Amino acid sequence: MSKVEIGISGWKYNGWKGTFYPPKLSAAKELQFASRELPSIEINSTFYALQRPTSYQRWYDETPPGFLFSVKANRYITHIKRLNSIEIPLANFFASGPLSLKEKLGPILWQFPPSMSFKPEMFENFLKLLPRNFKEARRLGRKAEIPEERQYLKVDENFRIRHAVEIRNVSFLNPWFVELLRKYNVAIVFADTAGRWPYLEDLTADFIYIRLHGDSELYRSGYDQLTLGFWAKRIKTWMKGDEPSDRLTITNDPVPHIERDVYVYFDNDAKVRAPVDAKGLIKIIYH
Repeated sequence: MSKVEIGISGWKYNGWKGTFYPPKLSAAKELQFASRELPSIEINSTFYALQRPTSYQRWYDETPPGFLFSVKANRYITHIKRLNSIEIPLANFFASGPLSLKEKLGPILWQFPPSMSFKPEMFENFLKLLPRNFKEARRLGRKAEIPEERQYLKVDENFRIRHAVEIRNVSFLNPWFVELLRKYNVAIVFADTAGRWPYLEDLTADFIYIRLHGDSELYRSGYDQLTLGFWAKRIKTWMKGDEPSDRLTITNDPVPHIERDVYVYFDNDAKVRAPVDAKGLIKIIYH
């Protein structure tokens, strides 16, 4: 049976104090609070720098059973190296601690910059390198060049690892890109960016990853009840294995009719909308 995980992108925002967070709540307890208000959070700090295993372990310990983290992959791979010579950077990322999230590790998000165009051969080489489970990640991580004290490669159970790709360049609106992702069971991120960047709803994996950055204003505007209802209807359709009749795809190829897990993260934090909208969507879906 498919499931839906709805949450927020990040949890440390100054404007949330006294709105989402109680006024006197210490910063050290924000994750504990947020993880009991919502079932999932997308970790953003991993995008800006490699974290330490102790950070991942603390996040694991501070969240309740059944909680799920998605992890935004390090931008050194996507924005600096731009997929050139990335085996060691990939090894460094997977060795830096995400495996210590154990059963709480959800999909890995790979976001690419607007200036990066689609290069099929390079992109497929990247997809080939991605580990599909913890044992593959450990094998890759053993090539890491970060200090041993900053590595965590212990595997108690061989959990699966899912990957999702968020693109921001029109050159990716290419059937070849869709076919590559289907070949490696990697999801296209359905990213609502208020029209700023390309949007497509081609199903390429056995799960769906949605990022809602703002309905009318990027990172700032909220989602009213009507719009949340629109997304709720779409999510329920995808979970059943169907596709919306008005889907926005660049291919018409038939896809497997399977129930799909759906991960949804609100990234419209600037006006304190993300937690409110996440709760609103959960209420519509489950009530």
